[in-house]
Amino acid sequence: MRSASDDLTARARIRDTAIVAFARDGYDGASMRGIAKEAGVSPALIVHHFGDKNALRTECDEHVVGVFTDEEHDLIQAPTRDRIRTALHDLDRYGPYIDYLSRMLVDGSPAADRLFDSFLASTRDVLDEQRAAGMLEPMSDLEMTTLLVTLIGLGPVVMRTQIARALGTDQLSPAGLIRTTLPTLELLTHGIYATTALLDGARGALATEAPTTEGDAS
Repeated sequence: MRSASDDLTARARIRDTAIVAFARDGYDGASMRGIAKEAGVSPALIVHHFGDKNALRTECDEHVVGVFTDEEHDLIQAPTRDRIRTALHDLDRYGPYIDYLSRMLVDGSPAADRLFDSFLASTRDVLDEQRAAGMLEPMSDLEMTTLLVTLIGLGPVVMRTQIARALGTDQLSPAGLIRTTLPTLELLTHGIYATTALLDGARGALATEAPTTEGDAS
């Protein structure tokens, strides 16, 4: 007779196998039968635990969100803000979660939206702390800057394959992280333009653009 603990173990094994399969093959490319084979279970057992592929994906989404946002989650032993950084330094162990995260953010889902919002909030908290410490320059639009910094951080995750092809190495590997750290900080600290010509031109152009409202069209 199968025990309750056996069911829980099988359910977790199916979920973890599905995370790897969805990250590798995409949601449409991964099949229930293929996941069952990799997990060493029958397709009927997946149906027993999850019902269908959509429900399995939802559980995978929720689990990965918990990995990166829930400080009670015991997979990555780090505070929420540091979880992606911790995972990036041990890709052999956490790589499937990083790859699944990339798929989530590109494909979109309610769980992916919550995860992105949590990253945005964490970036906002960091910038607030740095501003209080006198580390930041004045910003014309703090919320937009927060969004841009968040996108810079997530870019290597979402574009991992393309960046690896351009660099000749995985940016998320130790060698890739070493190569990109200083240029990234240089960009954030000094920028890339030696004069303010482009900024001054943009400010002048935008100053002449009056906001358009629905009443303006009448």
